[in-house]
Amino acid sequence: MTTTGTAGGNTDREITGASIVLDGVEKRYRGQSEPAVAHLDLEIGAGEIVTFVGPSGCGKTTTLKMINRLIEPTSGRIVIGGRDITRMNPDKLRQSIGYVIQSGGLFPHWTVERNVGAIPRVLGWDRGRIAERTEYLLDLVGLDPAEYAKRLPKDMSGGQQQRVGVARALAADPPVLLMDEPFGAVDPITRVRLQDSLIEIHQELGKTIVIVTHDFDEATKLGDRVLILSKGGKIEQFATPAEILANPATEFVSEFIGSGATLAQLSFSRVADVRMDKVMTARVGEPSGEVSARVRAAGGRWVAVVDAAGRPIAWPSLDEIESAPQIAAYVDPRLSVVAPTSTLHDALDAMLAARQNGTLVTTAGGRLLGYVSFRTVVETIRGQLDDAYADEPDYAEFAEATGEEGAS
Repeated sequence: MTTTGTAGGNTDREITGASIVLDGVEKRYRGQSEPAVAHLDLEIGAGEIVTFVGPSGCGKTTTLKMINRLIEPTSGRIVIGGRDITRMNPDKLRQSIGYVIQSGGLFPHWTVERNVGAIPRVLGWDRGRIAERTEYLLDLVGLDPAEYAKRLPKDMSGGQQQRVGVARALAADPPVLLMDEPFGAVDPITRVRLQDSLIEIHQELGKTIVIVTHDFDEATKLGDRVLILSKGGKIEQFATPAEILANPATEFVSEFIGSGATLAQLSFSRVADVRMDKVMTARVGEPSGEVSARVRAAGGRWVAVVDAAGRPIAWPSLDEIESAPQIAAYVDPRLSVVAPTSTLHDALDAMLAARQNGTLVTTAGGRLLGYVSFRTVVETIRGQLDDAYADEPDYAEFAEATGEEGAS
């Protein structure tokens, strides 16, 4: 299995996913002269993340829904883990495949724990096993079970609801997870955090994940391989993000990915690939004078305030800290936070949104790891630009004129 698209992927981890093979799959709708999907041959490896992307009407959602037979193929075979699923009972099939839609699709009058346990109850799991699985999955998607298990969806943000949707899809431990525009309905910052959480979940569980998205940047960030489709479900290219950006297979692909393809390669670098600095921390309620003295002695100017669970809630300056006798419990809604799997593009976006010269780095569970500075990100991108364009006269002249080093 390739792990090109998921930064930090651990090739030694256990693979619990199943392969997916589409053999001559076609979908024709009555009354339409052209097929929605025409003779599609596709093979997805066990434990791989594959993203489907293409213009509206290219058949990407139709193809996804044929995998779990929400849409029945007109002809052809679909084989999952060696089994021809076109011969299976469709209800039994769907119980063995996780499915996540854009809005989360939670039952509004059920609590979080009841939503997550829906399929295990249908499968006859006992209460103890369901409770244990629910607690594990909520923790896995970054939601404290003690805080969220009894909540109703209406009492949660869109991003939190989507995390519950992922947990519910994974509840019965399916080998395959299908996701249809899963992060399209949330704000950009939440979207980045959900993408990063999905990458970490994939690294831990090794499931086979198929994602439909309209966003090419999201496709290249998440996908080990990216499937680009044109009208009628025609495969224009199926390759790693790096291969597609470096060598578009057709004119359609070149036009689809746009003129920024070369620059897009710069976004493959992840936060985990660059230098991460330590950050001074303080807990809510600590005397400000003690915190200030500790930070100044270490030569610091900023403090990451963490809650009782050690998760950062604000990142004030020393001047702000010293304006009150104790560390306040203020939660900064614009706090700049990314994950190790975030791209440098994500990190820059987070810094700009928060108007800070750095961003905190946390695990999926919110544990603080350190911070990455704006200077570090810019220096990394500058080095990549030098490597990519140093031989081009226009760039060499630009670098010389602006005092850049490393250009020839």
